[in-house]
Amino acid sequence: MKIDIENLTKRIPGTGDFISIDNDKCNNCVRCLIICIMNLWRKKDGKVYIIDDYKSKCVECASCFQVCEAGAIKFKYPAGGTGIVFEKG
Repeated sequence: MKIDIENLTKRIPGTGDFISIDNDKCNNCVRCLIICIMNLWRKKDGKVYIIDDYKSKCVECASCFQVCEAGAIKFKYPAGGTGIVFEKG
């Protein structure tokens, strides 16, 4: 079953970057790729990265940060009044 996230949420702009990865620390465990329900992480040429437009799709669950055993992912919640707002559910 696919969840239609667009009809359940709205996004308030101005979040700035709130997720980043330090590829020097990343051990390529790909846990972030597996855990992300929005499929925002990719691996190419041996490097893990988050897609460029992640701010418009991320549900700010911090799962990627939680499962990163190497401590390579940096996550901070967007500033108050910005980011995702769950309207239903």
